[in-house]
Amino acid sequence: MKDLLGRLLFLSMLLLGSACGDSALFERNESIPNRSWSYSDVPTFDFHIADAGRKYDIWVNVRHTNDYKYSNLFILLRQHGPGLKDTVQRYEIKLAEADGRWTGSSAGNLYASERLVKKDVMFPDTGHYSFAIEQNMRENPLKEIADVGLKVVEKP
Repeated sequence: MKDLLGRLLFLSMLLLGSACGDSALFERNESIPNRSWSYSDVPTFDFHIADAGRKYDIWVNVRHTNDYKYSNLFILLRQHGPGLKDTVQRYEIKLAEADGRWTGSSAGNLYASERLVKKDVMFPDTGHYSFAIEQNMRENPLKEIADVGLKVVEKP
């Protein structure tokens, strides 16, 4: 009987866990015109924080073609909002393994990658926040980047 209760408890937890999924507060991707990302093309993502007492994870999404000629992507992430100091941070997004295999999931000729750039962020106040993503590679414009996006996930 104890074994049966244990199995039922495990199954119910498994079902609850699979039903909960990703609790994204915000997610949006911006297309890069002609898959040619210029320094001057800086997608901006605006969202509202209603609960400053919660923790959030910030993800950057990137989609590129098989013809992208680098194994990584450097970006500048700019943030602005109530109680935040306007900052710019540089991140490297790894897109390929050392042997050349793309790290993201593929759909035809496109590869999608997500990178956690900020973990357990607590916003200092409720209100409107803005993040902007600028490409920071030597090549300008940067060819074969199809989309870039931002995802804000509320932590349980």
